[in-house]
Amino acid sequence: MILLLQRKEYSLLLLLVIFGLINSNGIKAQPKAPEGMEWKEIPQLCDEFDEWDNTKWTKSLWNYGVPVKMMAKNSGVSDGKLWIKASLDKKEAKKEDGRWFETSRVMSKMKVKFPMYTECRMRTSHLSAFSTYWLNNGNSANRDEIDICEHNSKPSFTNQVDRPYTMYSQYFIVKDDETERHHGNFDNRNLSDDNPAKGRKWNEGYQVLGCWWIDEHHVQFYINGEKAGKVESKQTFTREQNIIWDLWTSKDSWTGGIADKKDLSNDSINTMYVDWIHTYELVKSN
Repeated sequence: MILLLQRKEYSLLLLLVIFGLINSNGIKAQPKAPEGMEWKEIPQLCDEFDEWDNTKWTKSLWNYGVPVKMMAKNSGVSDGKLWIKASLDKKEAKKEDGRWFETSRVMSKMKVKFPMYTECRMRTSHLSAFSTYWLNNGNSANRDEIDICEHNSKPSFTNQVDRPYTMYSQYFIVKDDETERHHGNFDNRNLSDDNPAKGRKWNEGYQVLGCWWIDEHHVQFYINGEKAGKVESKQTFTREQNIIWDLWTSKDSWTGGIADKKDLSNDSINTMYVDWIHTYELVKSN
């Protein structure tokens, strides 16, 4: 009986590996393709992060508001991970409007448009700051934007008790400063019981976060392959978009509040990590 069970368990494991549901790096979980279509990997938007690949990624260092200061030195690749680290500029910290939150941003060189699916295996910092994974093209006055996640596992607004478990996802379509926006925020405590993200703060482990940009109006988000919020736009998405990660803070309540300066010296919590990214386009089946 024991031998029979072992054989069944081995067979199940083999099937899971064959069908790509698990691998040594975690879950690969693109949704089922529509009939007559299949997912095709986009090599320029996939990376295992064994080394920094400057043919795929660039450090886009425009700043958010005070106290953020984007710097190239605060992001990179090592030990098989893309990382973005927050550090403290002590001189700037003494100024009333100093840019003391040193951080960085990593952006794809290639742009992508629907229908597509992107997912990355990610663990956030444990600061009162946004650890993000998003798509954007344009500027503040004219842009398309899809925010897959803006995670803050340690809000300084301590009454925001749901924030450490909520995947803040949304879109923006902005034309001549007129903004259309809607969110599909999802509380991970509502995931199925066998989902490894259920009830866990975003810094407590790596999770696979996904986005199926279905068409010019519809976006579906995922956590470890499970549906986790969606949005539907009124206007159409018209722009190809870059994929972006960054780490930043602000005093605003909608971000969770400003980071504690003391936390920026704690290397166990001041860095977000991305294990890998895979991105796919839909093509006709052979």
